[in-house]
Order: sequence, then C-alpha cells, then structure tokens
Amino acid sequence: MSANALPPLPLPKGVTSRYVDCTKSVGLNFHILESGSAQDPLLLLIHGFPELAFSWRKVLPALVDPWRSARQYHVVAVDQRGYGRTTWSDDRDFASANLRTFTFLQLVADMLALVRALGHDDVGCIVGHDFGSVTASTCALVRPDVFRSCVMMSHPFKGIPDLIREGEVKGKDDRPHDPDVHASLAQLDPPRKHYKWANSTPEAAEQWLHPPQGLHDFLRGYLHLKSADWAGNDPCSLKGWTALELARMPYYYIMPLHLSMGETVAEGMKGEDPSTTERWMSERDLNTYVAEWTRTGFQGGLNWYRSGSSKTNNAEMLAFAGKKIECPCIFISGAKDWGNFQEPGALEDYEKKCGDFRGRVFLDGAGHWPQQETPEKVVMAIRGFLEGLR
Repeated sequence: MSANALPPLPLPKGVTSRYVDCTKSVGLNFHILESGSAQDPLLLLIHGFPELAFSWRKVLPALVDPWRSARQYHVVAVDQRGYGRTTWSDDRDFASANLRTFTFLQLVADMLALVRALGHDDVGCIVGHDFGSVTASTCALVRPDVFRSCVMMSHPFKGIPDLIREGEVKGKDDRPHDPDVHASLAQLDPPRKHYKWANSTPEAAEQWLHPPQGLHDFLRGYLHLKSADWAGNDPCSLKGWTALELARMPYYYIMPLHLSMGETVAEGMKGEDPSTTERWMSERDLNTYVAEWTRTGFQGGLNWYRSGSSKTNNAEMLAFAGKKIECPCIFISGAKDWGNFQEPGALEDYEKKCGDFRGRVFLDGAGHWPQQETPEKVVMAIRGFLEGLR
C-alpha cells in the first residue's frame, strides 16, 4: 500500500502527519508527526519497540511551548528505520536482510539526514524512549555539535566500554559478568532466555505477528505487563550480568526458554484484567498499532535487536571507546519500570559516562510507557530539564 493510500492516524489537535524524503542521503522516506513551526528550535522525539512516532501523540502539542513563554519548539516525532510508515529500499526477510544498514552509526546518519531535510542545523534536544534512547544517546555521544542536549527514557545508556589495557583480564567494571550467560540461563530451573536474543532469532517476527491469542490481545497484554498497572513490577538494581541476577526480572524480559513472547504474555495475563490499561491506551489507539504492525510485520523493527546482540555488527563503535556524552543529558523513566535495571550498572554509572549529567527522574504511576501512561508528568520532567538549559 502506498503512503498516499494509508488511512489517517487518529491524532490530537495540533499534530500533523507528513513525509520527509531522505532517499538520496540514507534511502529513507521518513514519516513524521509534528507540532509547531520549523522556524523554532527542533525537539526530536524517538520511539522504541514495539512502538511508533504515534507513541508521542499525547506529549507533542504540549512540548511546542513547554514554558508557556515566548520561546517555542518545532517538535517532531519520527518512525525509525524499519518501523511504521517510514519506507526504505531494503525490506528483505530475516535470511537476506542487510544488517549493515542496521548499525548504531546508521541511526546517527538517519537522524542527521532528517534534521537537515527539516531545515535545521542542529537539535535543541533529542528525546528517546526504550530503543529510541539508544538512538538518542548514540547521537549525543557521536555528534554533540548537532544534538545539543539529550533526554533518555526507560533504557539507560550503558556507555561504550573502554579498551582493555595490556595485562588486564577485563575492564574497570568489577560487577560479576558471565560470558556464557545464555547457556547459564538455559540451565536454570526452570530454564530461561533473554528477550533481546529471543527477538534476534529467525522465528521471532512470525511469533510477534501471529501470537496464539491474536495480535490485539497480545499487544494489550504486553503493554499491561510492562506498565505500572501490573502489580508484579517491583524493580530493583541487579548485582551483575549473571543468570541468577537476570532471572530476578519478570518473564517478559527473561523468558521461559521454550515459550515465544506471545505465549509468555498469555501466561502472564492469566488472572489479569486487560481493560485496566484502557485508561491510557484506548481501544482506538491500540487498534492503530495493530493495523500498522499487521501491515508492516515486525522484521524491520526486530533487525535492531539482531544488530544489538551481534558481536561484530557494531564494531565501529569501538572508535568511541571510553568517550563520554558531552552535552547536557538526563534520564527519565517510570518508577515501576524494570527496564531501568536490565543492564546491570547502567543506571547507577551515569555520572561516569556523561560529562554533564543532570540527574535521574522517576515518575510515580508509570512503568515502561511513561509518555503514554503519565504524559503530563513526562512533559513536566522534560520542561524542567529544558528550563535548566536556558
């Protein structure tokens, strides 16, 4: 289906949808949602998985004028490469996909191309949620001259490990680290597996698209289990990258070895009321996600998991070994989000990885989806950060 034939998205007043052609630079025709004027500084919003630019619909209008003052922002949310209505020339299946177009430096190139095409020379602030936080932090790390400040949400920046000195066995992090953690997870009772590596398998896209309970109920359950509405979310810091520590996380992160994500969610939703999340994810909005993912499939988004779990696909990031994020940055997340701790030490070590870190903000009443669960609090937190930069 061509872009012109797609049905309009159910957007709030003040938010519009359009395309930005970057096919000559990075091979993408970006789909964006925007509010405000292109004459104002750019605020760039980057979604995670399994989300879309649509995930920012509740905060877009409010961020145009976050101070209710003379200064305003041009606020843009974009469907990333492999997602939603952004089209690209390489949409091959698992076996033939070119993962060299799914590298962390490609994320930076994609965002640079979009910024230039929008008519901006720089970005006042890049805000990334979940996987979008990887995009935001990498952009801030690599091009602080363009990305002037950074908000990372729900996925802490783990940094680029420093190179090992001659005679050292491992780097400076003294937390326990099991190099064969996946084998160790599989030996637990019951056996487990890490969701990122499960999402990197050939069968993952089909399992996400055709779960046993149907895509609608699967996504509703997935949103529920990772939100503050699920009583089982009581996150805490992990001592290290070991099977026993990782297994403290819920099944949606450290999955039963022989279950798909759909089956895992179905088990987790037994006895739960899925309608609880309708107060922040309406049926209309959920059906928008269902329609978009049904149309595109999940392989494009899942390719980023394949890239991130590869030992070689992002080897060029070693060029930034030990480098800190130089621009002002902050971490914002839901207080009930296990994603804050899934990378042991990442949340705690921010001051070591960022030269101008402005703190951690945890939002009550939110789990992994704060801009959808508690959008007003997210706007306030971002506003407070931006006010500190004036």
